[in-house]
Amino acid sequence: MLVGYARVSTQDQNPDLQLDALKAAGCEKVFTEKASGGQRDRPELAAALSYMRPGDSLVVWKLDRLARSMPQLIDTVSTLEDQGIGFRSLTEAIDTTTAGGKLVFHIFGALAEFERSVIRERTRAGLKAARDRGRKGGRPPALSSADLAAAKALLRDPAITMDEVATRLKVSPATLYRHLPGGRGGIIQGEASAQEDHFD
Repeated sequence: MLVGYARVSTQDQNPDLQLDALKAAGCEKVFTEKASGGQRDRPELAAALSYMRPGDSLVVWKLDRLARSMPQLIDTVSTLEDQGIGFRSLTEAIDTTTAGGKLVFHIFGALAEFERSVIRERTRAGLKAARDRGRKGGRPPALSSADLAAAKALLRDPAITMDEVATRLKVSPATLYRHLPGGRGGIIQGEASAQEDHFD
C-alpha cells in the first residue's frame, strides 16, 4: 500500500499541488501536516508511520517535505527501512524498494557522514589554531585583571562585603569567589605569604 505524506510550512500555504501528485502516484491514504520542517513534533507524520505496515511505502512529493536536513532525512528513512517500509520521493524519482533507490540512499548516508567528519575536523583545527595563538576554548573570563585589582583593594576594607564588591563589578558573588578563592581571607593570606617571601 502507498501512503502519502504532504507538508506545508504555514497555515497560509496550500497543499493541493502535493495532494494531487500523491493521489496521481496511487496513494490510497494521505496524511497532511501544517508545520515547519525543522519542527520535531509532527503528529501527522507520526500517525502515518503508525498506520503503515511492513511492505507499505511512504510517498512524498519532494524530499524537503519529509526532512529539512540530510541527517534528519537519513534517520527517518532508516527508521522506515528498519520497519520494513519503503520510501518514495516523486520529484527526485527515488524509490528505496528498488536496487537503484537503495544505492542512492547509501550514497546519501555516506555524504552525510562525510559532512559530519569535515565539520569535526574543522572544529578541531579551529581549536588548535586558537590554542597556538594562546587562546583557550570556552567563555572569556568575566573579570579582567583591572577588575580583580579593584576587588582586592576594596576587600582590604573590612566594612565592605564580597556581595557589595560583586555588585559594584556587576558580576555574581559566585563569579567573584571563583576568581578569588577564599574571598577576603584568601587575599590577606596571599599578601602575607608574598611579604614573607620578600623578607626571606
